[in-house]
Amino acid sequence: MPATSDAALVRANELSVTYSTKAVRVEALRAVTFSVLPGERVAILGPSGSGKSTLLHALGGLRAVTSGRLVIGGHDLSSASENDLADHRLHQVGTIFQQFYLLGRLKAVDNVAVPAVIAGSSWRSARARATELLDSVGMARRLKHRPHELSGGEQQRVAIARALVNAPQLLLADEPTGSLDTDTATTVLDLLEELNTRGTTLLMVTHDDRVAARAERVVRMVEGRLLPDAD
Repeated sequence: MPATSDAALVRANELSVTYSTKAVRVEALRAVTFSVLPGERVAILGPSGSGKSTLLHALGGLRAVTSGRLVIGGHDLSSASENDLADHRLHQVGTIFQQFYLLGRLKAVDNVAVPAVIAGSSWRSARARATELLDSVGMARRLKHRPHELSGGEQQRVAIARALVNAPQLLLADEPTGSLDTDTATTVLDLLEELNTRGTTLLMVTHDDRVAARAERVVRMVEGRLLPDAD
């Protein structure tokens, strides 16, 4: 991917995503323009169907854009190849999914280590990195537990550690507390805020005003567009 020079870590300009179903053509994103600076903690707030998850998937290299320009970490993703998008997902961003998507047969330490192994690390070094990260998120005593042996909050902590294992520039969180009870959600948000204060750039998508209140800046979305005062 060609590199560009820009102070912003994320810069989207007139970004659009359109797709078709059997019945209808969907404009999921409509000329979205915004930026995120290194070290920011930003929430994208909007109701279901507003386009916020589509935007997060575009930022994470999980969905190609239809038009406009998207630059992350100096790399232009607007016309990136599948190989470039895979490299972006592996090295430049870490994504925390609402449903965790942990591998049921693997221990916590191996769930975290897998992306590092895919990126080229040995299992030994990947497990060492995974152990360090799990310790940093309060899971040092649960390294050998499989997902079904962990609570929802513990599974989310493993997912956070996994998202960080390849030292991404940007951490993306898709409804990070959507599957958690109130107390556990608060603990997870405390952890994400702590990671941000250590220097990790954080972008969360949510429909919950309480989650958005934990961000430094809120970007509001409605029907695939940002509200005029969002950026």
